[in-house]
Amino acid sequence: MTPSPAKTALGHIRVLDLSRVLAGPWCAQNLADLGADVIKVERPGTGDDTRSWGPPYLKDAAGADTLEAAYYLAANRNKRSITLDIASPEGQDIIRRLLPHCDVVLENYKVGQLKKYGLDYDSLRAIRPDLIYCSVTGFGQDGPYSHRAGYDFIVQGMGGFMSVTGERDGVPGGGPQKAGVAISDLMTGMYATIAILAALNHRERSGEGQRIDMALLDVQVAMMANMATNFLASGKPPVRWGNAHPNIVPYQTFAAADGHIIVAVGNDGQYRKFVVAGGRPELADDPRFSTNPERVRNRDILVPLLADMVAARSKQEWIDALEAAGVPCGPINRLDEVFANEQVQARGMEVVLPHPSGGEVHLPASPMKMSVTPPRHDMPPPTLGQHTVEVLGELLGMGEGEIDALRARGLV
Repeated sequence: MTPSPAKTALGHIRVLDLSRVLAGPWCAQNLADLGADVIKVERPGTGDDTRSWGPPYLKDAAGADTLEAAYYLAANRNKRSITLDIASPEGQDIIRRLLPHCDVVLENYKVGQLKKYGLDYDSLRAIRPDLIYCSVTGFGQDGPYSHRAGYDFIVQGMGGFMSVTGERDGVPGGGPQKAGVAISDLMTGMYATIAILAALNHRERSGEGQRIDMALLDVQVAMMANMATNFLASGKPPVRWGNAHPNIVPYQTFAAADGHIIVAVGNDGQYRKFVVAGGRPELADDPRFSTNPERVRNRDILVPLLADMVAARSKQEWIDALEAAGVPCGPINRLDEVFANEQVQARGMEVVLPHPSGGEVHLPASPMKMSVTPPRHDMPPPTLGQHTVEVLGELLGMGEGEIDALRARGLV
């Protein structure tokens, strides 16, 4: 059945999601969390590429691996899955028949590929003039790179992120570093979500649909934020500082006896409290270290002394001591520690949903906290084609016999 629109912000919206992997599905999951009926269209037999991107895989009730990779589970909750061969004329016709029932089309095919199928924006808006059509690609719909395939890792490098991420050149481990998650993909999914919501709002006021052109490279350049404006203002590209700060010392990570902590000293008073808590008050009295400008000039002398001081105690001992002293600090948690954290638990950031396999799927919750229309967490990521009969029957009036005939021909 169609997800209930009750008490959701987007319960009146239906999204036809032709995207796969991460950026597009992340956007569609945001919309689904907010109540939209997201119909995920997948290839018969294989589905979204990420379904096989494991291990790890979801476990069934007996503890055996299912066919659902954890990667896929991360970006596909609250959706309905149908299988459809859109490369076939019959599949293309079904997409066109579904279109009047949908408000948004989301796709991440290569530039020009859907035009060959008659499923591009111009073709589909002829059927539904107020359609909102969002394309997600590596480099956008125009420009000299538009026909290149875009990958998050490559875009992190091309867009400047890796030039400011990683340890400094010349120190152990120095060199460019990508992020631990696919930030270009995820941020493109977030920007696409915002753009779709803005387009829906515009349509509500004007009745006018539009095309949205999202590119990973554009997003990566935009999210360089102050680093980008630092360069544009000065003409000098910023460099990598690892976990240190170019203008504040100490403002970095340190290895404690059993893990790492972050110390973010913002002024001279906090610095004194830090070294006093560590039993080294003389490091605050030393004129080489008494003020931040001097600490920056002498960081190569000071930081090893602070590192030795921190290494003498456990992570929790340091957190307790520095919080008591009013020194900004925090642990660097593994994910087991993250989900065991009392604040994370209090905020309900893990949800557990029953899965059609008979097991349970544990997922990070949506971080959007809304007093009237909170995000929903009622549908686990669907199995491949789980809702084909349901959706085609509900929206197009197809009977099971008609759908079985399509299935026999490999079209659904």
